[in-house]
Amino acid sequence: MSLVITHLSKHYGEVPVFSQVNLDVAPGEFVAIVGESGVGKSTLLNCMAGLDTWNSGRVTLDGIDLGGLDDNGLACLRREKTGFVFQAFHVLPHLSVAQNVGLPLMLLNQLDDARVQTMLAAVGLAGMGERLPQQLSGGQLQRVAIARALIHHPSLLLADEPTGNLDPSTATLVMDALLGQVHQHGASLVLVTHSAAASARADRVLKLTAHGLVPLDDRAP
Repeated sequence: MSLVITHLSKHYGEVPVFSQVNLDVAPGEFVAIVGESGVGKSTLLNCMAGLDTWNSGRVTLDGIDLGGLDDNGLACLRREKTGFVFQAFHVLPHLSVAQNVGLPLMLLNQLDDARVQTMLAAVGLAGMGERLPQQLSGGQLQRVAIARALIHHPSLLLADEPTGNLDPSTATLVMDALLGQVHQHGASLVLVTHSAAASARADRVLKLTAHGLVPLDDRAP
């Protein structure tokens, strides 16, 4: 799925968050976005998913203008095409780990327990499917969130600090799972991170400033 952002600007009242952001992400490309805390990286990621609004500019996914969709249209697009890894996990406390991971499949009427178990193993949570979220550590909850984002093979993956609560070896496991989705299914991945190890694996690294995205290297294909 191609993601195109054109002259995107966002402000809260009179306070600008970012302005004139331009980005073109090709299918199968991994782009890492870095920047100072508070510059609006998470807000930009939310705009890419249609979870937040903006003041000017456009966000399009495969030619579909997100600004022209109502709430139902945005929800359907996210359900079918995108996977989002939030910093705050957003797991449902009354559902088991397996049920949380399988939720996107259930919403698409494609529930497949074998697929859920395979995904749990891929993020290092084999055998934990029957546990409830409160029985897991913060790092394990992050892996539940990542497995849920990957389970329906989305065309676009958006990840907000997905390795921030993980030890180095588990962070590597999680990045392998994310990149496996890119390589096996041609998904695009946009990652917001402070991790040098995570951004080093990207095709491109961009820094978000108040005035847009600035390339940090020339590794673009």
